[in-house]
Amino acid sequence: MIVTIDGPAGAGKSSAARALARRLDFQFLDTGAMYRAVTWWALDRGWPLDRPDELARLATQLAVDWQQERVLVNGQDVTAHIRLPAVTDAIHYIADHPRIRAHLVELQRRWACNRNVVTEGRDQGTVVFPQAECKIFLTASLDERVRRRLEQYERQGVAVAREAVQQELLRRDQQDTSRPVGALRQADDAVVVVTDGLSLDEVVNHLEWLVRSCGERARREVPHEGSSPLPTSDRDSVSGETLP
Repeated sequence: MIVTIDGPAGAGKSSAARALARRLDFQFLDTGAMYRAVTWWALDRGWPLDRPDELARLATQLAVDWQQERVLVNGQDVTAHIRLPAVTDAIHYIADHPRIRAHLVELQRRWACNRNVVTEGRDQGTVVFPQAECKIFLTASLDERVRRRLEQYERQGVAVAREAVQQELLRRDQQDTSRPVGALRQADDAVVVVTDGLSLDEVVNHLEWLVRSCGERARREVPHEGSSPLPTSDRDSVSGETLP
């Protein structure tokens, strides 16, 4: 069974997706980490980011894999490098390139084949897995997303003005919804979940209920190729930490 979680920055997608995957004993696929991994690889090897055709020729030859929350490029674990500021600044060269994105989408589909998967991003339910059995659009108000991002910065010991964080998220929203490929869009058949004021545990409880409802429906139908219905056994709950 494939569960997709899309939504805007700051809505808590990554935390919720990881926790839901643990709750269900599913695999978790962090597609953003795969784009970051290719970006780091390109920077590390001095690939020509300003020459799209050459960049695509090199990037589409890479084997990118996701194993237990580690991302590998050509068999090399690059997880420790992908959150560097230089990667964040350059990732648009990779994520917005149609040929490179198509290559990584195909790798994501192959990876998810015959697995129970929770995956999160911008276009998981619309582009990558349009036939997913359970699609969720996780969102929150701008005020809530700003509050969470400020708390995240505070935990990191970074002082940032509220106005700066709000402008950052508004800019990210505009970029994500207007990207030439992989733009953020709610799938027509996605269930919208608003996370304002909810703890991570409360969000995951609701998501688990949604997934199990989808699983029951899938068992009454012919399962999609490359996935399997959700098992019916109960899972232990995660801790009641606040949603980042």
